[in-house]
Amino acid sequence: MDKLFDLSGKVAVVTGGSRGIGAMIARGLVGAGVRTYITARREEELLATAEELGAFGECIALPSNLGSVEGVQAFADAVREREPALHILFNNAGASWGAPIDEFPENGWDKVMDLNVKSLFFLTQKLLPALCAGGTAEDPARVVNIGSINGLTYAPLQNYSYTASKAAVHHLTRQMATDLAGDYINVNAIAPGFFPSKMTAHMLEHEAEMVKAIPRGRLGQPEDAAGTAIYLCARASAFVTGHVLVLDGGQAVSA
Repeated sequence: MDKLFDLSGKVAVVTGGSRGIGAMIARGLVGAGVRTYITARREEELLATAEELGAFGECIALPSNLGSVEGVQAFADAVREREPALHILFNNAGASWGAPIDEFPENGWDKVMDLNVKSLFFLTQKLLPALCAGGTAEDPARVVNIGSINGLTYAPLQNYSYTASKAAVHHLTRQMATDLAGDYINVNAIAPGFFPSKMTAHMLEHEAEMVKAIPRGRLGQPEDAAGTAIYLCARASAFVTGHVLVLDGGQAVSA
């Protein structure tokens, strides 16, 4: 029982790991003794985050552009050159786009769906050999997809492709979990509520109003993201697969 949350010696990949929830998750994994590869498109920001997290453990920056299948393949090849076995994959890289329904552009739809759904699927596919090598019957490899409460309930921000993409992520998680269980790979999703980040910085001026909609009475904190990530990757959750864990302080159920 004393090893239920022990992750030491494992290897992880966190996409979109340079900032926001991705960086929060990476911080938790690094601190738990996981050799953690983070990736993002902006190299300077990525390297700065890796240096910061390196104070707590082993964090390695691998810049990539996961907006295309070619970019996904290149990144997967770079990971597999370094790590024949992978224990943890966090599919966190994502984008959003907001516009009124009668003005919403095709490129805003395609960009978000390609990164949030298509790249998630194909990166998991390309890393399957490494994930299979990392999983066992007792302690499966873990794939954790980052969804959103906007994929569960109505979102008033007119970010149509984002909400559709996150609903797709949730259902894709269930499908992949069933199909990969026999390979000793657990697949779950986290559906976060509001966490302060660069992506959501423009909304913080309304923080007091937003908090009123959250029964716990506050926004998400780094420890919330890190703790949930550690649970889903540890022996404690080895019998949990195919689920969407909502991390929102009760906001979705009270909507």
